[in-house]
Amino acid sequence: MLNDEHVELRKSVEEFAREVVAPVIGDYYERCEFPYDIVRKMGAMGLFGLPVPEEYGGMGGDYFALCLALEELARVDSSVAITLEAAVSLGEMPILRFGTDAQKQRWLPKMAAGETLGAFGLTEPGGGSDVPGGMRTTAVLDGGEWLINGSKAFITNSGTDITGVVAVAAITGRREDGRPEISTILVPSGTPGFTVSKKYSKVGWSASDTRELSFADCRVPEENLLGERGRGYAQFLQTLDEGRVAIAALSVGLAQGCVDESLRYVRERRAFGQEIGRYQAVQFKIADMEARVHTARLAYYHAAERMLAGLPFKKEAAIAKLVSSNAAMDNARDATQVFGGYGFMNEFPVGRFYRDAKILEIGEGTSEVQRMLIARELGLPA
Repeated sequence: MLNDEHVELRKSVEEFAREVVAPVIGDYYERCEFPYDIVRKMGAMGLFGLPVPEEYGGMGGDYFALCLALEELARVDSSVAITLEAAVSLGEMPILRFGTDAQKQRWLPKMAAGETLGAFGLTEPGGGSDVPGGMRTTAVLDGGEWLINGSKAFITNSGTDITGVVAVAAITGRREDGRPEISTILVPSGTPGFTVSKKYSKVGWSASDTRELSFADCRVPEENLLGERGRGYAQFLQTLDEGRVAIAALSVGLAQGCVDESLRYVRERRAFGQEIGRYQAVQFKIADMEARVHTARLAYYHAAERMLAGLPFKKEAAIAKLVSSNAAMDNARDATQVFGGYGFMNEFPVGRFYRDAKILEIGEGTSEVQRMLIARELGLPA
């Protein structure tokens, strides 16, 4: 499935992750500091513009190229990988897919260069998986402007110094049957009434930016509507289907990183007079880890292939996300066990992998939601 361009991209990102990210990311992680310098270098490489057309300042590649980059970055660190994933998959793609030409011209060139980050405001403090039923954020047209009130939770890239805009899902009315009409509105950073809370103290992804947002009589122009009014929920569902393939790729990267680090360690660590890699119990554990990575990679490759071919891929994306996130969590646990006490130290990558893995079973749709989607695609009752 990989063409020559994909192979070259994968090699260049692998080298970047190993030579630029790996030596410094542990310090950023310990300080819970956003790695602006790394992000700037990623922008210079064109990673933020991989699936963006050249007319909007991008590289003109495909979504699978983004997935390959995410996998290679996550082999070393997931904070950097999720910064890229959220910026492109959740920040840029909704504008590319549904925006007007004016919106694309305004935002995409700077986003593709990594000079500006976008964010995706869907989840709320009182509702995550139960959209639209749990949504409380509202937007009302008033004098040619949208008047927005509400809050969003767990929003990645929403409070950095280079965050430019957040695509916010809000209730803009009621349908005839009483169901909420949900639309998407672009809210630039710094807009009066738009408040970004301090960073969360998180278990993992410590070098990424995640915050709660609030909107109190926040006004933006009517033309900031993204796509058709009332189509916001459908837009976000499409965005999440694509995003699940990307998160699957990131999960595969973390799972592969666990194998990489374990192989390196078992050849160096000696116990009871020999390298621990000579013990069958250790060999079997690493063999299982490699099998999980291989299976998960095939799953996300297949989902990406269908997506690029224009075929339905909702079920395949859910399978890829479910299998890959489980592989990441299982491999992180096993790698920590291989490392023993050293696996519990943050200075070792597997310690960070263990902390980062759990959110992959939660973000962009929990494992339970993926199972629900798979069941529905099989024709089982909702």
